[in-house]
Amino acid sequence: MTFSNTFLKTMPVIAALVLALPVPVLANEDDHGEEHAENLVRMSDSKRRENGVETLRLSPMALAEEISAPGEVGLDLYQTSQATPRIAAQIIARHARLGDAVSMSAPLVTLSSVDMASAQGDLIVTAREWDRVKKLGRKVVSDRRYVEAQVAAQQSRAKVLAFGMTKSAADKLVNMGDASKATGAFTLYARQDGTIMRDDFVIGEIVQPGRVLFEVTDEQSVWVNARLSADDAPTISAGAPARILTSSGMQFAGKVLQLHHAIDETTRTLSARIAVSNTEDALHAGQFVTAFIESGKTAPVLAVPQDAVTLMDGGTHVFVLEGDTLTPEPVLTGATRGDWVEIKSGLKRGDEIATSQIFLLKSLILKSSIGDEH
Repeated sequence: MTFSNTFLKTMPVIAALVLALPVPVLANEDDHGEEHAENLVRMSDSKRRENGVETLRLSPMALAEEISAPGEVGLDLYQTSQATPRIAAQIIARHARLGDAVSMSAPLVTLSSVDMASAQGDLIVTAREWDRVKKLGRKVVSDRRYVEAQVAAQQSRAKVLAFGMTKSAADKLVNMGDASKATGAFTLYARQDGTIMRDDFVIGEIVQPGRVLFEVTDEQSVWVNARLSADDAPTISAGAPARILTSSGMQFAGKVLQLHHAIDETTRTLSARIAVSNTEDALHAGQFVTAFIESGKTAPVLAVPQDAVTLMDGGTHVFVLEGDTLTPEPVLTGATRGDWVEIKSGLKRGDEIATSQIFLLKSLILKSSIGDEH
């Protein structure tokens, strides 16, 4: 057999072997400055910083053990005040409405009272008498008359202030010295900055002492009253961290302020009061939520932030960094506690993982696989 005939016979075998050899996947560079192959992303340290890709080196950590309990948002009573009359009076003017934001000392409502009118008249009379006696001096008037005039003026002033007049309004009335101005009108003012949460009255209504006309609260802080079972309550202590979860999935950090020691006769539960920051005005009194309260710590386990875990190809993955390469590695997760997820297998101590911009990394791999298909 000649060489030519032998070569022609072996060509199909050679061709088959060449087709069976693995073909390397070529990396493509895109606008983010990284290269991505079929199942990995190459990104330098500077590009990771530029793209906001943060990483974390894993080590065992104790996770918070939590108790969940139903809760209801309420006003922070330490940041709430009420405007109430101290005497029977008729409402003659409203200066604010439900939902208004008011500042401290802002006028809320003006009232008029017969008792206040009488007290205002006495204030003018006694203030005049005291002013006259002072001018005469102790050399002209007796000590008894001098003291009586002074005490009468002081008492009449104290009376109008106790009835609800402000010091500045009382000073203005005395300076005018006009008895016709003693109409019995006086104004209640806000005691703090905040939002008006209550204003249940109508103009012309006659109200009694202690009737709440306005309730003002600072909504940047709220309370959540969580209902704990009698078995769970002993594991909670004042100062324990807590998480508040709304029905829409919003989450807020809080801290246990107090624990009630009396069991509610209706629900047979104990109440835990949780203070929660509400600077974005997302929580409102009467809203139902779920409270997760820390009751202790687990033994150290390997765990990653929830944001680091992603779903790819029907499984749970975490992006592991080696050098400048980010590779999605399949993991078996355990319990979720707070913002952390326990990792039962797939990662080891010392691994460095991506904790942010996970969607970007997934998108780059998806873009590469779509490009390969075409």
